[in-house]
Amino acid sequence: MPNTAPRLSRSIPLWVLVGGSVVAIGAGTYLLVDKLGTMAATLTDGTATGVEVYAGQIWAVLGAILIGAGLIGLALALTVGAVRTLVPVAPVEVVEPPAWEDEVVVAETTTVESAVAEPAAPTPVVTDTAAADAAATDPEAPASATTPETPAR
Repeated sequence: MPNTAPRLSRSIPLWVLVGGSVVAIGAGTYLLVDKLGTMAATLTDGTATGVEVYAGQIWAVLGAILIGAGLIGLALALTVGAVRTLVPVAPVEVVEPPAWEDEVVVAETTTVESAVAEPAAPTPVVTDTAAADAAATDPEAPASATTPETPAR
């Protein structure tokens, strides 16, 4: 049975999770490397101040936390992708549209002007031709059942 559910690659929440995780890893790496590099450089040359050392430590810890959160987000995205392949998809039921939604075909209508301009042809009367032929040749012949008898005047 074909999989009729939308693919996971089209899931917006999944891509938000992946994108946010990558941004968190990038921002955390930048903070961690920048602050630890500044602390190491200023401590080795002896020009370190309290702001660089003590505030730099907090920024480095924040960078490490962002890297960890990004890695957890990527792990969750991979887990969701793996679990999605294990979940069976319910079959999609094809439903016929109701009769009132069918396309309506409108017959050509006759307007008043066209009815006046073109008079209708007289409707031919269906008669029994054998009885009519017999009546034409023999005035005493009985009339057919479909032809009404008219009294003689």
